[in-house]
Amino acid sequence: MQGYNLLIAFNVDKNKVLMCKRRKPPYQGMINFPGGKIEKGEAGLEGAYRELWEETGITKEDIVLTHLMDFTYYLSDCYLEVYVGRLNKDREVLGEGNELFWSEIDCDFFDTKKYAGEGNIGHIMEQIRQLREANILEL
Repeated sequence: MQGYNLLIAFNVDKNKVLMCKRRKPPYQGMINFPGGKIEKGEAGLEGAYRELWEETGITKEDIVLTHLMDFTYYLSDCYLEVYVGRLNKDREVLGEGNELFWSEIDCDFFDTKKYAGEGNIGHIMEQIRQLREANILEL
């Protein structure tokens, strides 16, 4: 089963989230979180930090990632690990693969014509909002 990760990085002030506009399939032209494949034999968190650095230039020293949730797609033979964190300092992000930008967090992330993942981005952002309000998730 192939593993993938999604990486949700908030800015220092926690009022923006790093997103990308996909340049190639799947979800070409749609907005998504950065992420990528987990390599064979690679631990999930290790792969999350590697992909975050490769996709954005953000390093382990810039952010502490928390494993938030997983999705398993049995019929597609893949799983998705979701990680979240907040930058500990302002820094430039660099994306060669996809166009990166900081999004406001009050968007309709459930808009499946704009956002990738068939509503998953909306679900993830709503879970983060609820966990933050309940003081369970500190970013």
